[in-house]
Amino acid sequence: MTRASKPAADRVAKRMANCLFLLLAVVASRAWAGGPDFEFHTPASVDDAAAGTAMQDLAARLVPVYQDPDPDRYLANLSALQLVAGNYSAAYESRQTLRDRRRRLDAGRSVGRDVIFDMYARAKAMEAENRVPFAQAFTQAYEEVVPRLNDHDAYAVTQWLGTSPATFRYALQKLFDQQRAEDSIGQTEAVALIRAYMSFDAYRSFGPLVVSLDTEDDRRRYAVEDQVLIKTPDGVSIAALLVRPKSLSKPLPALLEFSIYDSRNYAKECAAHGYVGVVAYARGTHESPRQVVPYQHDGDDARAVIDWIAKQPWSDGRVGMYGDGYSGFTSWAAAKRPPPALKAIATSATTAPGIDVPMGGDVFQNSAYRWSSYVTNTKTSDESSYYDDSLWHALDQKWYVGGSRYRDLGRLHGKPNPIFIRWLNHPSYDRYWQEMVPYREQFARINIPVLTMTGYYSGSEPGALYYFTQHHRYNPHADHMLVIGPYDDAVMQKGPLATLQGYQVDSAALVDLHELRYQWFDHVFKGGTMPPLLKAQVNYEVMGANEWRHAPSLDAMAKGSLKFYLDATVSADGHRLTQHRNAKAAFIRQTVNLADRGDAAWTPSTDLISTSIATHNDVMFVSEPLAKPTEFSGLFSGRLDFTVNKMDMDLNMILFERTAGGEYIRLFSPTYEIRASYARDRVHRHLLRAGERQELSFRSERMTSRQLRQGSRLVMVLGVNKRPDREINYGTGGDVSEETIADGQIPVKIRWHNDSYIEIPIRR
Repeated sequence: MTRASKPAADRVAKRMANCLFLLLAVVASRAWAGGPDFEFHTPASVDDAAAGTAMQDLAARLVPVYQDPDPDRYLANLSALQLVAGNYSAAYESRQTLRDRRRRLDAGRSVGRDVIFDMYARAKAMEAENRVPFAQAFTQAYEEVVPRLNDHDAYAVTQWLGTSPATFRYALQKLFDQQRAEDSIGQTEAVALIRAYMSFDAYRSFGPLVVSLDTEDDRRRYAVEDQVLIKTPDGVSIAALLVRPKSLSKPLPALLEFSIYDSRNYAKECAAHGYVGVVAYARGTHESPRQVVPYQHDGDDARAVIDWIAKQPWSDGRVGMYGDGYSGFTSWAAAKRPPPALKAIATSATTAPGIDVPMGGDVFQNSAYRWSSYVTNTKTSDESSYYDDSLWHALDQKWYVGGSRYRDLGRLHGKPNPIFIRWLNHPSYDRYWQEMVPYREQFARINIPVLTMTGYYSGSEPGALYYFTQHHRYNPHADHMLVIGPYDDAVMQKGPLATLQGYQVDSAALVDLHELRYQWFDHVFKGGTMPPLLKAQVNYEVMGANEWRHAPSLDAMAKGSLKFYLDATVSADGHRLTQHRNAKAAFIRQTVNLADRGDAAWTPSTDLISTSIATHNDVMFVSEPLAKPTEFSGLFSGRLDFTVNKMDMDLNMILFERTAGGEYIRLFSPTYEIRASYARDRVHRHLLRAGERQELSFRSERMTSRQLRQGSRLVMVLGVNKRPDREINYGTGGDVSEETIADGQIPVKIRWHNDSYIEIPIRR
């Protein structure tokens, strides 16, 4: 439910800088591994006045002795050394030589990031040789290159130029901190450090210049209309932004994002790829005061915008919709009754109201109150408070410790939220939610190509998989492809990360999904080649195997399954997870005091890889070591055989691979949560039978694909939800949002019988 914003800029910069840090390390590690060490005393900070002098001295000492057997890498690194050493003319010559060497290999390819440093070296050389100000020299270097590029390449270059210098500052400071304890530095480390300094120095030098240069280049390339108002059949005006490429005079297909956020997003990027880029804004976002009602009107309003686009002289009558998160939802909302002009949908991290928002597994989440308060704010969007985690943590604690009704969140916060209360009034997937997106047989009428992208570590994975599975269930001939890998919700905005929350991502997964989306649109609208990655309906990266696989369906990802029983036998780590059911009936006792608030400070770990698991109101089960490598691919399922003294309970499950070395690797994240009374039917609630033995069958809404190593163990953690940022189900059988801590005076007492099992799909 979040969006990128100014308060999040530091977090974004750090994520990007971590990627840059790893890239620089890889580049340097491939450099000549021999060579001398150099005396070097690391400056305390990249902002120290002495930092530039120290780096210049190091580079000057390294230039005469630097070697590398790879000519291209040698020239790239040599030019960086020469730039930092202050020999700008030589640096530009090195870059020219490198460019000449690669001209034949790069023919027909899109422009690469090296062009940034070609321009920078050219500007520094002109500054030194012609004695002109750097701003004048860089402007000339820019105008010699960017205006000559096609729209697609120019857009890429301007995006790279616009990267914040803070990104490079963070990466450089990280290297400084790593080196500080040493009084000398090896050649490999020195090259990495100098390249990092060159990047930082370049971006802080031309950073203040690029906005005006890019604006002027955009003015030459694009026709922009940012005050368009589109009337809906019920008389509401929808604000929209249009960006059209001037280089193409014929009518074009349009790519539409329908957003609740007041930002320009990807309209210009669409135009740079040869489409008319349209961003339309949900009703109420541009009114004063704001009158926003999330989800309820977006389908009808998006269809009105599509109909309007198809009638414009610049349109060829075809519209594709795309989006991430909320904009992904609006694409499906429009497709509930697809207008004739809607020809394709491509979404990522797609939310499904009533499925994964404002609840997950039918358990309401406090983040829904936070987000709805933000988007329905009648004043100017209060981003500072929305992104103030401490403010919302304090509200979580106030509600949790106080033990009042869940629907009292607004009262406790001092800001009543009628939208949030409306959601709480619909805990089932009833007609209120069903009216927002296609439901059951309505999926059968969707006969346009669809591309869905999500990740094993995406909070929105259940929503994305809901659309995918329902579409194929009700339309067996659906042209709907899925791309899934080790990604989180931010993959489309930030790109795949080489390291995600501590987990080293396979190199095969580092795919430009953003560009993949345009290649797919080009296939649909322009007859382009289908991207090679899209070989089947399901395209998934197998973590640990470092390869992509392809299957006609989710079920076809696996060729068999392994069943693990929840054994009552206690092991050193907890209980056993065994492939053979114990013939002797037994059970595991679990007691959870829902009224206890001694755990108010507890927060769940979000690390994807760790050396231990801190349990909290849960039971851990550990299998024997796997006898051979085993590929776990698909949706796990299971049957819980239990006795409980309550009429309902909220459960959570997480699976890990525990390697022979003792590392715990999450197989998916966030945790799979489920309200027992909705496990078999999200439309109708079926209460438990307190005190009776019963069974609960489930199929996870979270999937994964990982090559489990020989000697690893499968670990399952099964628990009862009890945390400050979630609705608490006290088990009375009534409206959960009306329950209070008084309803939890009798602890939850569960017997997990050893007939219980989980079943994981495997590819033999």
